[in-house]
Amino acid sequence: MSLPVPDSDALAASHALQRQIAAEIAQQGGAISFARFMELALYAPDLGYYSGGAAKLGAAGDFTTAPELSSLFGATLARVAAAIIAQSAPHILEFGAGTGKLARDVLTALAAQGVRIDSYAIIELSGELRARQQEALKDFPQVRWLDDFPPAFDGVVLANEVLDAMPVQLVSKGADGWRELMVTIEDGAFAFTARAPDAALAQRIARQIPDGAELPDGYVTEVHALGCAFMATLGQMLAKGKGAAILLDYGFPAHEYYLDQRSGGTLMCHYRHHSHPEPFYLPGLQDITAHVDFTAMALAAQDGGADVLAYMSQAAFLLGAGIGELLLELDPSDPVRYLPQAGALHKLVSPAEMGELFKVLVVGHGVELPEAIARADRSHRL
Repeated sequence: MSLPVPDSDALAASHALQRQIAAEIAQQGGAISFARFMELALYAPDLGYYSGGAAKLGAAGDFTTAPELSSLFGATLARVAAAIIAQSAPHILEFGAGTGKLARDVLTALAAQGVRIDSYAIIELSGELRARQQEALKDFPQVRWLDDFPPAFDGVVLANEVLDAMPVQLVSKGADGWRELMVTIEDGAFAFTARAPDAALAQRIARQIPDGAELPDGYVTEVHALGCAFMATLGQMLAKGKGAAILLDYGFPAHEYYLDQRSGGTLMCHYRHHSHPEPFYLPGLQDITAHVDFTAMALAAQDGGADVLAYMSQAAFLLGAGIGELLLELDPSDPVRYLPQAGALHKLVSPAEMGELFKVLVVGHGVELPEAIARADRSHRL
């Protein structure tokens, strides 16, 4: 692979994390699950990708998210949030708030609408990102940081590109059924080895991949146990109050996720705006993600007690929520302001960009969505 060369400090940090992972592999008898490898690569204290100190987002980082492209994204989410808050309470909870830009844009847009927000709580695992958020949001006294789910919640939950960064188990189909792909060490390097799945994983495979018997031998895919656990907990929290969670991410419903042509799975890594499929490359210095199985996420939220309120493409959600109207509020005769926002809107809604690959899942309890969003619902495709 032709990728940018890290500096000596970054390389030393990656080597330290590799030694830590290797020590755990030895302690566990020679292999760990890929989910555990991914957890360490992303979240090991001080060394993991999200817990270390390197910039993650923007031009100096590894990837750019929708809030970074345009404030129109947050302003559009604020429109839907206002409708939900009117039926519940003036509270927002955001998971994985990135640089804090989405929070700032949402709060600014809600204030312009005259919507008061009593609390904006953020749950953020990355120390580097939490520090950036605290600086970006220092002028918003209602913002606070939490370390875990509140037991119950009324209001709006936001999660933009959160599910894709949750560790996944990898499984491969063989002539004798499904096997779990574990991480071991061969010739001094991380490598995959296979073992029979335990009872819990076998049960998850049967539920998540109901037509697995039709897939070809050698098929590799992901099992989203942690994502499902997150959604079940989210569902339990929402079921105790009134409100809704809006989750935006890239992925597919199950009938599109497990296709013959996706025989290598959806695992993808991001390093300095380069995407590649090698998860063992410089652990701690690159993001590791998997596309989201939105059917599994919706079922898990229902297991927790929440209702599935809507599912649709990001384009349908943003257009239904009025992002086009927000653009029209800008003066087209002012190209310095108008053209960058028009270009960003194109990236957010174009089928060739983020519009179709990214989906929106809304789950909640005791509230209804705005009519334009409800009309765009495609949850029957889950």
